[in-house]
Amino acid sequence: MKAVWLDKHGGPEVLRVSERPEPARGPRDALVEVRACGLNHLDIWVRKGGPRGFPIPLVMGSDAAGVVLEAPEGSKLSPGDEVVIYPAEGCGSCPACERGDEQLCPDFKIFGAWRDGGLAERAVFPARCCLPKPRRLDWAQAAAVGINYITAWHMLAARACVRPGERVVVQAAGSGVSTAAIQIARFLGARVLATSSTPAKLEHAKRCGAEAAVDYKTADVLARIQEWTGGHGADVVLDHVGAPNWETDTKCLAKGGRLVFCGNTGGPDVKLNLAHVYFKGQSILGSTMGRCDELRAVLDLMDRGYFAPVVDKVLPLGEISEAHRYLESGSQTGKVVMKVR
Repeated sequence: MKAVWLDKHGGPEVLRVSERPEPARGPRDALVEVRACGLNHLDIWVRKGGPRGFPIPLVMGSDAAGVVLEAPEGSKLSPGDEVVIYPAEGCGSCPACERGDEQLCPDFKIFGAWRDGGLAERAVFPARCCLPKPRRLDWAQAAAVGINYITAWHMLAARACVRPGERVVVQAAGSGVSTAAIQIARFLGARVLATSSTPAKLEHAKRCGAEAAVDYKTADVLARIQEWTGGHGADVVLDHVGAPNWETDTKCLAKGGRLVFCGNTGGPDVKLNLAHVYFKGQSILGSTMGRCDELRAVLDLMDRGYFAPVVDKVLPLGEISEAHRYLESGSQTGKVVMKVR
């Protein structure tokens, strides 16, 4: 079968589609014919390697969607089922896994990063990670849900506990997570201000539901947030950039405000004045992906038409290097998806 096979770290040129052996299915696994697989910034980190020590060789790709070919006995799956893959697994037996928080398991593994993933014609996944594909979604859309939407849902609903009427600032609106966050925040009844760097991305944010959009390259973002909130400040700030946004993130927070992070693509090292945090009763919250049942809830909402994934570009599997260059350029507004079949 054809698969994106990473056997050395480096630039986009190290990515190649090659013939690989058929995957071996374990007793609790389903064999899935992959139709499409979405890309994430995680794919860039995996390709480059670095201090996290991503294991290679590896089949890449986290956000797979496809058709079940074989299912384990006693599972709820049947051959022919169309599924979206929850893109990770835990050990299954630690306290975090037992309460459903697999993302907090010490042995948590994301597909396509710490074990083989979905950029292949066929792949095996734990049957419990195979969730019904919403009928409303085509294959590219189904592969644009996974990491983005469960991350944004967990950040806003579980960590920041967004309430109707609250004012939410979403940084870097062109990314997949921020796109999902704008939609989810609006669904939860919040008002949204989004930031980005180009007119196209600002318009994209408004189409997703932001009532205000600010170009962080040309405007004073902090002043615009204070104006937008009538001097109250933001109840919630969602960010995955880190250091470049830190001063704005912390200074724009209202009393009782919550700052929730899921990454640090711009750098992890920041300075923090603790007096401001405790005196104003603020919270700084870390967030990693989300629960399998949260992905199931998001897919159900999509099936009922409350919101839909945004696909920026669909490319054939053979153009994986070009897809990485495009993703790394930061030009996308929404998800980059690879068509596998």
